[in-house]
Amino acid sequence: MPVFSLDPEQTARCAQLRTLAAEQLRPIADKGEPGHVNRPLVAALGELGLLGRLFGAGALELCLLRESLAHGCTEAETALALQGLGSYPIVQAGTAAQQERWLPDVIIGRAVAAFALSEPDAGSDAAALALRAEPDRGGWRLSGEKRWISNAPEADFYTVFARTTEGAGARGVTAFLVPADRPGLTGTALEMLSPHPIGALTFADVPVTRDDVLGDVDGGFRVAMNTLNLFRPSVGAFAVGMAQAALDAAIDHTAHRTAFGGPLKDLQSVAHQVAEMATRTEAARLLVYAAAAAYDERAADVPKRSAMAKLLATETAQYVVDAAVQLHGARGLQRGHLLEHLYREVRAPRIYEGATEVQRTIIAKELYA
Repeated sequence: MPVFSLDPEQTARCAQLRTLAAEQLRPIADKGEPGHVNRPLVAALGELGLLGRLFGAGALELCLLRESLAHGCTEAETALALQGLGSYPIVQAGTAAQQERWLPDVIIGRAVAAFALSEPDAGSDAAALALRAEPDRGGWRLSGEKRWISNAPEADFYTVFARTTEGAGARGVTAFLVPADRPGLTGTALEMLSPHPIGALTFADVPVTRDDVLGDVDGGFRVAMNTLNLFRPSVGAFAVGMAQAALDAAIDHTAHRTAFGGPLKDLQSVAHQVAEMATRTEAARLLVYAAAAAYDERAADVPKRSAMAKLLATETAQYVVDAAVQLHGARGLQRGHLLEHLYREVRAPRIYEGATEVQRTIIAKELYA
């Protein structure tokens, strides 16, 4: 399939998802409490079969799913994405026992997953992880802290990345599957600008065994990067969905809002602004699709394409949402307005899963390789 166009079936499916998000998932999301896991929403995603599609779809299908849901309900999109992010390490590196224990409950929306990589002093520099895994009776004891973890502290299990070999950088990190009820694991919620749950986790000699390892000992960094390479283009898709929602709102508003004797769209400055928003949104969309297609084709330049897609799409979404607010004036910042919601949602994707500056570093490194 050409990366620059969708076939009629895909187009229809995306339209159905946008309608489903707006009409069925949006009411459930509205009943949720900001900063907490909305379990009824997660359950609804499972009942509708959307969580199951996370694991059977390629990168392009994942992007179409995230973009479509984001257009109608960002909370539903984020809940779905976090289930995928926390669970994909089990899909790619888990044992049969680990997969059988957790994936069925994730797919039906019963178990909430979380991806625990970031730390107070190790965010974008993931190789600098300090959470220690000290050898203990054939296993390890985890000691330290994770911070800025989505779905913490309310998740049912965490994919945790800890240092098993000191001084080895990225080669000394191991991925562990840690149930939330493991002794010594506690957490606190953090109040953030974005409405989805984010928290900190404290590990006080939390016991883990060989049965909890995801992949190979000291091979956890690869597990993390493989997960991020898949999800980075789809973060871009999330951003594109928000940009499109803001663009649609701006088009509708400027077509009907009158000022200076006519609709705003008749003012050249306004029309040109909307045209710029539309062009940037489409450019970001195409780069996201191209990166996803490259991932599905196992192309050699996936890291560069994923970084480019995430970079352009998240920066574009910030621009488009901000411009839409400007065109709406004060009403766009009123609590409860779509754009006020998007304005809070759009800022975080420029930071998580590798900040904009990190994406530029990845791109430059690939260019000069």
